[in-house]
Amino acid sequence: MAELKWYEKAGQNSDVAVSTRVRLARNLRRAVFPARANLSQKEAVVKEVRAALMNSNSVLSREFRFLPLGELSPQAAASLAERHIVSPEFIADRQGKAVLVSEDESVSIMINEEDHLRIQVLREGLALKEAAETADRIDTLLGETLDFAYDKDFGYLTQCPTNLGTGMRASLMLHLPGLSGSGSMARVASNLSKLGLTLRGAFGEGSKAVGEMYQLSNQITLGLSENQAIENLSAIAGQLMGEEKRFREAMCQEAGWQDRISRAAGVLKSARLMSGSEAAEQLSLVRLGLAEGMLEGLEIGEVNGLMVQSQPATLMAREGRGMEEKERDRRRAELLRGACRELRDAEA
Repeated sequence: MAELKWYEKAGQNSDVAVSTRVRLARNLRRAVFPARANLSQKEAVVKEVRAALMNSNSVLSREFRFLPLGELSPQAAASLAERHIVSPEFIADRQGKAVLVSEDESVSIMINEEDHLRIQVLREGLALKEAAETADRIDTLLGETLDFAYDKDFGYLTQCPTNLGTGMRASLMLHLPGLSGSGSMARVASNLSKLGLTLRGAFGEGSKAVGEMYQLSNQITLGLSENQAIENLSAIAGQLMGEEKRFREAMCQEAGWQDRISRAAGVLKSARLMSGSEAAEQLSLVRLGLAEGMLEGLEIGEVNGLMVQSQPATLMAREGRGMEEKERDRRRAELLRGACRELRDAEA
């Protein structure tokens, strides 16, 4: 049996916290920033970073696959972004770029994104400390061979000044149907910005919330240690999750929401065609129903996996070919029908 990917699991506080991400931005001291580099300069960085990891004596080196982006199909590249292995911006121009990915896809190293390296660690549920420790271990391993650009006053040097200092961005993917359904998101986002945090859509800056998924992340990297940033994010996330649970409890007492959740389970078990946006909406409702004990027959980790697997490029990557929209809608419905066949209202 194949090993589960990180996004097919449920972790701590998984009713609200879908996943944790810690990302470190690093640059090589004597190399031109990717935005100014030509193709040969980018390829030299790819070669140097790959060798630093794959030729090390660490057990980590045996866990990674090397994927040159220029050799991937458009569907395979887009699927990497849908699975949060890489950023959407990373695949816009694939030449001179590569990514190193662990077997369960929980760790990736993007080469020549905005910075020379973006070390990214993903974990299911709320696991900021664990993700940060893994990222630090990989950073230390690479730093034994690579000469990172560092200044004693400004910390790690990055292409964008907003990443100076630790170069770390920590974020949580949160499922917030309660706050969203109550119309509280604008207020919450405004309050968070005053605390140095930002709340965005599921795919980061400029993206919309899909299936009531929101990304909560730190904005400040200069003047704070990694531990301080993690502790700050964790404390505020705890408050936000508590507020979300209070709204959910009240919301799920309403007959209208109970009906929507039960109907969503029925739709997923019977639909013959389903668009990506409808799948996200129905899976969000089912996830809420499972978390609140209103539905049974499916695990939250399985719903997390379906949210990724039903994405358009990921569907096509699994088939190994392009598909027209209607065929994707048919294949998506088949996938969801098979996975949700045991889904049902919980016994009173």
